[in-house]
Amino acid sequence: MSAEVKKEIQLEIGHVLFIDIVGYSKRSIDDQHAAIEGLNRVVRASEQFQRAEVAGRLLKIPTGDGMALVFYTNPEAPVQCAVEISRLLKEHPWLRLRMGIHSGPVSGVIDVNERTNLAGAGINMAQRVMDCGDAGHILLSKRVAEDLGAYEKWRTLLHDLGTCEVKHGARVALVSLYSDQFGNAKLPLKLAAQKRRTRMRWAAMTIALLALVAIVGGIAIFSRNRAQSTLAAPEKSIAVLPFENLSEDKANAYFAEGIQDEILTRLSKIADLKVISRTSTQHYKSAPTNLPEIAKQLGVAHILEGSVQKVGDAVRVNVQLIRAANDSHLWADTFDRKLIDVFFVESEVAKAIAEKLRVHLTGQEEQVIAAKPTENVEAYDAYLRGLAYNLKTATTPANSLGAQKYLREAVRLDPKFAVAWALLSYVDARGYLQLTLQPTTALREEARQAAETALTLQPNLGEALMAMGYYRYACLKDYDTAVRYFEQARQSLPNSSRIPESLAYLERRRNQWDRSESYFNEAERLDPRNVSLLTQHAQSYICLRRFPEALRKLDQVLDIVPDDLDTLVQKASIAQAEGDLPQAAMLLALLHPAANNPGALETQVYQAILERHPEQIIPRLKQVLAKPDPALGYYNGELRFWLGWAQEVGGDHAAAQEAWRQARSELESFLKEQPENFVVIGDLALIRLGLGDKPAALTLAESAQRIIPLEKDALHGPIPLEILARVAAGTGERDRAMAALQKLLSIPASGPLASNAPLTSALLRLDPMFDPLRTDPRFDKLVASPASNSARQ
Repeated sequence: MSAEVKKEIQLEIGHVLFIDIVGYSKRSIDDQHAAIEGLNRVVRASEQFQRAEVAGRLLKIPTGDGMALVFYTNPEAPVQCAVEISRLLKEHPWLRLRMGIHSGPVSGVIDVNERTNLAGAGINMAQRVMDCGDAGHILLSKRVAEDLGAYEKWRTLLHDLGTCEVKHGARVALVSLYSDQFGNAKLPLKLAAQKRRTRMRWAAMTIALLALVAIVGGIAIFSRNRAQSTLAAPEKSIAVLPFENLSEDKANAYFAEGIQDEILTRLSKIADLKVISRTSTQHYKSAPTNLPEIAKQLGVAHILEGSVQKVGDAVRVNVQLIRAANDSHLWADTFDRKLIDVFFVESEVAKAIAEKLRVHLTGQEEQVIAAKPTENVEAYDAYLRGLAYNLKTATTPANSLGAQKYLREAVRLDPKFAVAWALLSYVDARGYLQLTLQPTTALREEARQAAETALTLQPNLGEALMAMGYYRYACLKDYDTAVRYFEQARQSLPNSSRIPESLAYLERRRNQWDRSESYFNEAERLDPRNVSLLTQHAQSYICLRRFPEALRKLDQVLDIVPDDLDTLVQKASIAQAEGDLPQAAMLLALLHPAANNPGALETQVYQAILERHPEQIIPRLKQVLAKPDPALGYYNGELRFWLGWAQEVGGDHAAAQEAWRQARSELESFLKEQPENFVVIGDLALIRLGLGDKPAALTLAESAQRIIPLEKDALHGPIPLEILARVAAGTGERDRAMAALQKLLSIPASGPLASNAPLTSALLRLDPMFDPLRTDPRFDKLVASPASNSARQ
């Protein structure tokens, strides 16, 4: 053996960073190649990696689904490298990594191909440490953590996790490295499962001791335990977790989602059973290890897990019903059916669960859960595809268009498909109200016709009644009639969180904020982890200027979807409304909203304008507008308004005028198709003001008020009033501006800018549009007196 080879196999202390791609084996071959390439790019971008490589003090060993990096520099090197990689991953959210670090003996070996490889306790221990983590975790062995603990900069980032059982029953002491910017603060699932088993063992011992105490102590303790037991989840309660897609074609994920939702929908129509909505369960894995904790979070006693495999027109559905308290299986079954018969699987599963949980089924409920919605397989497939878009967390233009496309196809293939007609109406009406679809007369008509068709086909169908109520609420603002339809729908949909949720939205538009709050609370009991619902509840608090309560709601959202961009943007808008620009800047600095998220981008622009330093945001706006996305519709013109405003505040008057002229041209073309779009009218009013056309600006502001008066809509009615206040301030009509501002500060309100925060005294102080009023003593008084935290009209 040569001297060179002998040197290679000498034992040395190496500082090992073991990296693994989470879920690698479940990816397609192409995705696996892409993931490995992405991992290599991210690792090579690390400064620590580059330094060690240049110095010749680094060995790189591929492991199939990851790699091992052995640093021969110092114990900090692999840790610093892991931190740099974790930060870089924020730009690659599709690449989910876990990392483990240990320092120990490493020796080279010569494999059968006469290539140098690595072995030794240092490598093995680093891998075992890593294996204890989940995506995002940076786990350290106790030895490495102790070495780092001597340095102040690391000490606050080290979080002791205790010990974890690994291969051959050995236990490893672990420390998690994380901060707000890197790592994963959550307890690894493997440790959570071990702690649950430990708690169960202790629980068994505790129960035995309590039983002895009960015998000695008698009736008093028994009575107290009975009282405490009433706080447990109701026995007849269930949550349906996401079904795993076992199809080779991963594009069939929509089918697994659809089957899960259809089973859940049938169960939710049983009045004697508490069923948690899908929007609260979709954030969990298909087969998690911490079922008792999940059940506690959702307030249920039972969990349904399942998987779906679709090959051609053949479908296999596996389901298992689990009592969450002790992880025991109550029932399981496998169904092999043709696609056309999958409806029978959905109804059989619902009936079996009802039987196992001893749920009372009325004759009508038996008929409803056994109903076959369509005879057309292609129509049902299109419906499930549309449903998958509708079930996505965010209601974006892309998701609304996707749902609309497939639901239109479903009813074209089967014009008697009542449930599909009902969902199409709901998607159209929601898009019309939330402006995720272009709010044309044609869209409103399609929503009406779809709801009427669904009701004609099945007059007692809960989904059809719900759709007609939502159309009346969203498109016509006919609140009284909408409430009647919602209450009728309740009889068929006793577990639907969407009904109290819709009533919460309706009541706040009627200026009944306390009643709205009650409906929000009811909806959250049925759907406790619905991030859209929680966000809207927070939005109500924002409108009421009850900012601390809004922040607590938004923190609930972040507990479910950590680092959610839109939620962080909302928190930043609250900081702006409170006049805390440093806090808002800190929240916005790390966010990189996509071009199809104009609300987030506008909040960043507004921050720069409030700071009176828009120079850095202008290039980003120009970049987005260089290739405008047609799907965004009028939002592109709105972004041009923001570009002009930023340029004006930055002192480039000529560029601002050009941006506003282009914005006016774009938005006026949309107004011809959407004559009642008060948002476009408000944008045009501000643009006309910027271009110096003061009479036209005032006329537009007044027309927006006629379209959506305060008396008809307490949520959005204040938006045209704020536009009028801004235009009046800019046209020199101080009395009119002051009257509008005084009104706005006294009522709950949404705002027209960025994230729709209401006007506050702090924003009056900061916003450049109100500069013309700063010499008016009445304005000084408004700025000096903080707005009420609980504005009521």
